Amino acid sequence: MNCEVVAIGTELLLGQVVDTNSSWIGEQLALAGIDSHFQTKVGDNLERIVAVLRLALERSDAVICCGGLGPTQDDITRDAIAAVMGVELVRDPALVEAIRARFGARGREMPANNLRQAELPRGASALPVQPGTAPGLRCPVGDKVVYAVPGVPWEMKEMVSRCVLPELRQRAGITGVIASRTLRTWGLSESKLAEVLDDEIRRLDDTGEATIAFLASGWEGLKVRITAKGDDEGSVAAVLDAEEARIRQLVGDVVFGVDDDTMESVVLEALRRRSATLGLAESLTGGLIGARISAVPGCSDVFRGGIVAYDRRVKLEVLGCPDVGAVSEEMVRAMAQGACRVLGADIGLAVTGVAGPDPHDGQEPGTVWVGLARGERTEARLLHLPFDRERTRQFTCITALDLLRRRLRDDGI
Repeated sequence: MNCEVVAIGTELLLGQVVDTNSSWIGEQLALAGIDSHFQTKVGDNLERIVAVLRLALERSDAVICCGGLGPTQDDITRDAIAAVMGVELVRDPALVEAIRARFGARGREMPANNLRQAELPRGASALPVQPGTAPGLRCPVGDKVVYAVPGVPWEMKEMVSRCVLPELRQRAGITGVIASRTLRTWGLSESKLAEVLDDEIRRLDDTGEATIAFLASGWEGLKVRITAKGDDEGSVAAVLDAEEARIRQLVGDVVFGVDDDTMESVVLEALRRRSATLGLAESLTGGLIGARISAVPGCSDVFRGGIVAYDRRVKLEVLGCPDVGAVSEEMVRAMAQGACRVLGADIGLAVTGVAGPDPHDGQEPGTVWVGLARGERTEARLLHLPFDRERTRQFTCITALDLLRRRLRDDGI
């Protein structure tokens, strides 16, 4: 069984919308054990969509179309699929009532245009999961099938996860279990991590126990995904456990979390274990660290707050820093101490530096100081980041949090 993904929408071709849907669907197909050899984007043009679908059906057993199921004139996925099937569109009264009921639940009257969403190619059926007003479609084409799902990501994910993937696995006769585990790392480049794990990857190629893949994710860290197959969930979990242990032994403390862990969630949990509170003093990041921390539910039990000391006067007058260079070791140590004092926190984390593009305070862009304080104890770390302004801010954020993570683990502060 192999399944092709077709993303529909002129906005995708123009770069107005980034096609994250195809990436997500491709990942889920792989995890489900279903091959996917092609992904295609096509604009809102009936002839071109029909041509793309026909080509996809020639070379694949199934197709997932994403987008073009809305109520407007350029939403023509239904029309294209009907043309490929050689049938007309018919209106489903049950879908009309279902869509009308969704509008009624919001206290709104259904516009007449939404009746288009209740039209199906004759012989097709609606998917049983319908998170929004657009029904998903299951459209048989000979012994093959075309699925159509909305372009709205959360609606698409619901339909693909709950309907499309189980049906494709059933069609493919897949009964085993495929599962993945993602280790989140920070501190080694992708090339260095691959070098460290090279012998292990070769071993897995020989044994077939599992596979390892890398995914560079910017300031979310470098992800190492382990995938294993087995007859049941228990046997697969055992393989993943064993492989995770091997990787951790090889790469050490650059692994900061697993699956949905983030650097900030890991740091917050470490603070809770120590019953310690955190205060921030941010200059070049402008509150970015605080925004990430405050996005984690329940952070208020350990996060006291942050001071965006972007202007020099704020560093001096609010944080009580000495009148020294704004981008210096002495300044960042004083900022971290000031965060503890002003916010009443046990631990202070501070950052200052030059995001660029121009030099500042006699320092080149990418020059960053990170400071950490607990009581009278302080430390500072100098970074030289070879990035543009935004990535310098982002990488400073995760690097500062990683420094705090390591010190909390080692009880070094």
